Amino acid sequence: MTGLWLDTRGLGDVTDVVREEAVHCGFDGIVAAEADDLAALPPTVKRVLATEGSEKPVGVADLVVRTLTVDDAESLAEACASARRDPCTVLRFADPTNIPLEIVLAAAADADGLIVTVVDDVDAGAVHAGVLEHGPGAVMLASAAPGDCTRLAAAVRHRTPPLALETLTVTGIEHAGLGERACVDTCTYLEQDEGILVGSRARALVLCVSETHPLPYMPTRPFRVNAGAIMSYTLAPGARTRYLSELRAGSTVLAVGADGRTRPVTVGRVKIETRPLLSISAVAGSGEPVNLIVQDDWHVRVLGPGAAVLNSTALRPGDSLLGHLPERARHVGYAIDELCYEQ
Repeated sequence: MTGLWLDTRGLGDVTDVVREEAVHCGFDGIVAAEADDLAALPPTVKRVLATEGSEKPVGVADLVVRTLTVDDAESLAEACASARRDPCTVLRFADPTNIPLEIVLAAAADADGLIVTVVDDVDAGAVHAGVLEHGPGAVMLASAAPGDCTRLAAAVRHRTPPLALETLTVTGIEHAGLGERACVDTCTYLEQDEGILVGSRARALVLCVSETHPLPYMPTRPFRVNAGAIMSYTLAPGARTRYLSELRAGSTVLAVGADGRTRPVTVGRVKIETRPLLSISAVAGSGEPVNLIVQDDWHVRVLGPGAAVLNSTALRPGDSLLGHLPERARHVGYAIDELCYEQ
């Protein structure tokens, strides 16, 4: 996981506030121009002295660094050499492109040193953390206002928790006439046991599998879930539900594996078309009723226990599905405690 550093130089009147926020958010390093400015930091934080002179630790400093600016081929070569050779390399990239960072990370892939990249805002920090899937060893926020450290920590370190999936028992299926169904096309390759949770009720969702499994009449679409009727709920990060009809390019939904692991994925497109529909009714072990309305076609699939891939039109009463039962009712997608019947 990418570490977080805060550069306190130039923060002015908000230095104390922002530094305290960074420590509270679990930043790994605090950078200052004077060793005395590092003395009051707790031992859990690396004390970093920024200097253009000696690279030996001074006073209470744990580490002394200087920043290399990458703005041409020569400075890029110097950055790569430092990343392969030195215990710590701090880099600022002059141009709005991630290519030089990619090159440095690739050049130092087998090196043991720490690579730190300087960013001026939260968005850039989040982007750096995802370069080549893992980012540098740390990003250093060089310009911060109160609240920025909290936002950067949330953006870089956020991980979606696993979900408790349970076995649902099919009680019936029936044709439901014509209606609009939504295919959710993500910007991510989905795994063969991954999909998204979909249901007619916010408190009972079924795991609809991605189109990663071969079909006899069409190629696979490893980015797609043929999810269900447009009024259906799906689950987004933060335990928030969204209607399928609300999703747009750039929306985020939760990809869920058959073992309950989750990850946020970005929606690239939602494809809505009129199709025959199939209503699948089931029940949870608690007695909670479950319903899922999908396209009435054999190639639309859901997941069962053990990641079994089940063709929806072949389901019969007594078959087992995987699902998730959020415990609370919803209002505009947010979990709330109120009387709410869904029929």
